[in-house]
Parts: sequence; structure tokens; C-alpha cells
Amino acid sequence: MTKEMMVPINGCKLFARLVGEDYGKPTIVMESGYGDYSKAWDQVIGEISKMSKVLVYDRAGLGRSESSSSSRTSRTMVKELNELLHATNLEPPYILVGHSFGGVNTRLYATEFQSEVCGLILVDSTPVDYREKFLPTMSEEFQERYNKQFVHEGNYDEFMESLQQLNDSKEKSNIPLIVLSAGKKAHYSKDSQELWNEMQRGILAISSDATFVLAENSAHYIQNDEPELVINAVKTLIENC
Repeated sequence: MTKEMMVPINGCKLFARLVGEDYGKPTIVMESGYGDYSKAWDQVIGEISKMSKVLVYDRAGLGRSESSSSSRTSRTMVKELNELLHATNLEPPYILVGHSFGGVNTRLYATEFQSEVCGLILVDSTPVDYREKFLPTMSEEFQERYNKQFVHEGNYDEFMESLQQLNDSKEKSNIPLIVLSAGKKAHYSKDSQELWNEMQRGILAISSDATFVLAENSAHYIQNDEPELVINAVKTLIENC
């Protein structure tokens, strides 16, 4: 089953696509990275939808979704996602899968709506202390490119506010968590790569039931480079939810 929808949320319409059947398992919700949209999951959605219903969507102003006049911070996006899930009659619990900045959103969602979430998968997600701890270790050219990218979805200040919102959320739970860390990042030195993986391991502290997986042959888009790791992570969590 595939169903596409334009759902009115918070003054705009968001594009959402529901794939798969209801096997009595939690709905799997995929959250894309900064400036990215639902097509980012094309490599894995087919296999994942054999396990349960899967929701992919485009955040406001991206893909096929309309723009929104609301601030583009994680707290706003989490509220919009919650409204989207309820507007489409997708009852909890959910397994949330967040890539890159989408990991910030899913972590905040799991904190603010903890009773609705039974599993969390973070795919090379952005650590809360990325700017302070990691970015200074990279070349000036890399830092300049990084700072100039914030034109697709919210600005630099809103992105950093999102990291602060997550940092302030005091997240700690027993929600099963799997952290996937890219082990072959483009333009990373050996030291930067080791620091990145160390920071990804640090995310395990947010849950008392956490697993770390190193995607040794993946750059940032693990779902494209080693899709089986994302699929297997979903399989692991869905069997225990």
C-alpha cells in the first residue's frame, strides 16, 4: 500500500507518503536531514515497509511541502510532526529514524512525547556540541562551507537554536536506541573521523538501552552506502517493541 497526502498543518500543507501494511507493529517514522526531504529514504523504504507502515514526509518548505511562516527550529518541527501523525490517524507507538539534523528532531520528539516512542534510530546524527567541539577541528574551508549552507531550511541561528533546544531538554530515557555512525566521512582526517565516532558514541548516554554500530564503509548517507545497516536496525527494534 502506498498513499500520498497533502496534510494541512500549522498554516501550510505538508506532503506525506505512507508505505506498507499494518501488521500490528509500530509505525516507522523517517526524519530527513537539514534541507533534505523524503526521497532521502528511497534506498531503504521498500525493505522497511515489509515490516510495518512507514511514514516519510517533507518538512515545510522542502520537497513537495508548502512553506511556513513559523520559525524553522526543532521545537516547531517536532510540534508539526506530532500534528501530522495525529492528523493522518497514525496511532503511537512509533519507531523514529532520524538522519543528520533529523536526528536532532527525533531526539527532541522522543523527549517531548516520550510515551509515544518505542524506539529511536539515529543515522549519523548531529551531536548537540557539534559547533563547539567538532567544527573547530576542521579546515577553515570546511567551516566556511558549513556555515554558508543554511539557506534551504531555516538560517544558521535557527539551526543552532535547535541544538540548544535539544541540549536544554534534559533527555534521558529507557527508549531502545541504536546509533549508526559513518566511518568513512568525506574530507575528514583520521583524527576528525575518530572524534566524530567518539561523539556519536557519546549519544548512547541518552538511553539506558543503547547500541552503537559503526558503518565502516559509509559516508554521511549511511542509508545509501550501507542500507542494510538501517534496515537491520529497524528490524531489531520492531521485534522488541
